[in-house]
Amino acid sequence: MPTLEKISDHYFTSREEASMAASQHIVAALVGHLGEQDRASLVVTGGSSPADCYSALAKVELPWNRVDVLMSDDRWVPATHDDSNEKLIRETLLTGAAAEAVLHPYYDGNVGIADRCAGFEKELLELPRPFACSLLGMGEDGHIASLFADAENFAQGIDVDGKDLCIPVSTAASPHARISLTLAALLQSAVIVLLFFGESKREVFEQAKALPTAYPVSRLLHQDRVRVYAFWAP
Repeated sequence: MPTLEKISDHYFTSREEASMAASQHIVAALVGHLGEQDRASLVVTGGSSPADCYSALAKVELPWNRVDVLMSDDRWVPATHDDSNEKLIRETLLTGAAAEAVLHPYYDGNVGIADRCAGFEKELLELPRPFACSLLGMGEDGHIASLFADAENFAQGIDVDGKDLCIPVSTAASPHARISLTLAALLQSAVIVLLFFGESKREVFEQAKALPTAYPVSRLLHQDRVRVYAFWAP
């Protein structure tokens, strides 16, 4: 039976404190994996919440050339587009000391999104797993990655036992098609860090802990495979 025993809540008074704590947790995960194997994988998220976390990570002296970075999801737009998570990651995380990390992008203008999903799944199988850490955010509607409840293939994306690792997503919340790791893929992580801010998201988080299927994030919190470290500030 899924339980909430694998959730560790960490609440802070400032976003800077929460971001620093999350970054330190990610660094510890990377250091642990790099100490035991040649390479480590890090899953990162888009949005505005992780900006301070990425700034802190980018300053840490690690053998970043041995770190593979992939995104939990992205919009199906070129990396030059302002809505691109790839653009965000390149400009905020892959700078300074972290510039040598190897990013594995989604968007490829030469293929369709469905074919890219199939191709990216093959790339995933070549990356170090379990991922050392997956950093996720959460929307006010409780979505994680691009796993939106209104997507036609939501059940496929949220299935913890699903065989698919990467899926295309269409949602009314976005004018762009999206590509996303599934929950089954995200659970191939040693640890998951959930970083989110604001009272409304805190309320959703608390409801998700009480209601196993109310929100997409509920499925993450009620699985029993990977510990989730939640970092929150107002």
